[in-house]
Amino acid sequence: MTQSAPPPSEGNPFAQPPAAPGAPQPAAPQPAEGNPYAQQPGGAPPSPAPFAPPAAPARNNLALGLVVAVVVALATAGVYGGIVGATEYEIGYAAVGVGFLIGFAAGKIGGTNPVLPVVSALLSLGAVYLGQLIGIAMIGADELDVSATSLFTEHFDLLTEGWSETADAMTFLFLAIGAFAAFSGAKKAAVS
Repeated sequence: MTQSAPPPSEGNPFAQPPAAPGAPQPAAPQPAEGNPYAQQPGGAPPSPAPFAPPAAPARNNLALGLVVAVVVALATAGVYGGIVGATEYEIGYAAVGVGFLIGFAAGKIGGTNPVLPVVSALLSLGAVYLGQLIGIAMIGADELDVSATSLFTEHFDLLTEGWSETADAMTFLFLAIGAFAAFSGAKKAAVS
């Protein structure tokens, strides 16, 4: 038993009706300059691959790297200050995290510019110092029953004086650790 193929219009909504007998047959589209995969006239452009990698981020942009490093420094200073204020201890790992995040962000965006590791280390020193001051303000605010914000903004001189009186070798070690982590983080992020 043999089956015949269904007419092109049955079962296929995209089938073209057969040409009338004796009518000229349309010419098959010709490939563009010998390329059978080239775009045919009137065809739709190919769609992008669904799993195409995202566009490459901006790299080797010194100005953008510096701006990102400053923003990350301010954000991590606040987080570090919150940790110091909540625990009432300076935590070395947090200082390493502050420095590394600043350096990593600067190196990832700014690229291999030799200025970035040095600036990242300086920003890390400032961020760890600022974080320690924020922590002192939080601790002092609890003891004095005032807001930490008002203590930080209205009595900043008292905070810096309190910091200098309580600063010991560990305080300066945390500053140095943060700066080293920022310097090395910027170097590592720039080459990856």
